[in-house]
Amino acid sequence: MELKEILKDLTAAVGISGYETQAAEVASKHLSEYSDEVRIDKIGNVVATKRGEQNGERDERRRILLAAHLDEIGLMVTKVEDGGFLRITAIGGVDSSILPGQEVTVLGRRALRGVIGAKPPHIQDPGEAAKPVNMDDLYIDVGLPKETVEDVVEVGTLVRIESEFLELSNGYVAAQALDDRSGVAAMVETMRRLTLRKHAWDVYAIATAQEEFSGSGASGAAFGIKPHVAIAIDVTYGAAPGLPERQTFAMNKGPAIGIGPNFHPKISQKLQDLAKEHEIPYQLEPSPSPGGTDAVNIQVSRSGIPCGLLSIPLRNMHTTVEMLKLEDIKRLAELLSIFISELDTPFEESLKCF
Repeated sequence: MELKEILKDLTAAVGISGYETQAAEVASKHLSEYSDEVRIDKIGNVVATKRGEQNGERDERRRILLAAHLDEIGLMVTKVEDGGFLRITAIGGVDSSILPGQEVTVLGRRALRGVIGAKPPHIQDPGEAAKPVNMDDLYIDVGLPKETVEDVVEVGTLVRIESEFLELSNGYVAAQALDDRSGVAAMVETMRRLTLRKHAWDVYAIATAQEEFSGSGASGAAFGIKPHVAIAIDVTYGAAPGLPERQTFAMNKGPAIGIGPNFHPKISQKLQDLAKEHEIPYQLEPSPSPGGTDAVNIQVSRSGIPCGLLSIPLRNMHTTVEMLKLEDIKRLAELLSIFISELDTPFEESLKCF
């Protein structure tokens, strides 16, 4: 299956943080094409394993962990009101300003399509339009009376914000949940490319749960697998009008390599060296403080794990029209597969010195 179709399949699946079951099944399907073993662990992570050309029992074998988070932001019902209207709260970093007028699916005992109501501008108070949108003022309308809604929906019912997967011009796509299903797709593509390359180390590709909420999926996976090296795969801020240039990254210029205390300098440098050697476009992403990726939780697991970060430039983050260039995913996968194929004992030993 082509990368675009894999990404479309992944973004269509529901996977709100803490409730990733459907998305996990889809990720498992695609990862299993190129893995020796795939399982879903107790916290909801998809764990795909591809064994390398090394000998020895498990504890003796060298292991690299790849982590791209599977979960997405979403909503939860807090109250069923008279008239069948649903009050909501956020799961993850939802920007309430994008919600009025959005289509949603209420994931009750049966799925209900609905819309998030918006006050018409004609009857707003003077200056009201300029005020921030308050989540407490929003409601979902499913077009049913309260007694019917209560048969299907209860407090705690999840709500997915809906959008269509859009294939745009020049190799761009837009969809919800590209943060970070694009990272999961990059892992699938990396595993595919590793079928064409020899690699000594075992590869654990983890589609992690709950990154948008707590990062506990990555923490649990890293603790259990005990990798010798880890690479987190996520998205970063794509350049767009009105955004500060020094905090954003160009589209179609390759992945961004994380630089900062969260990332082992030898790993960051090795990724840069390989990108130059193989003429893969890349960018540098300075991160002087811990960022919002799985690398934060992996790095401090057990007695510490050397980490790196590769990010895909993404416009409109945490909206229903997140946008990226497919070629940037392919470039990331090519760089990562080369990095994995060159892992050896001298490089592992070099990580002990900064």
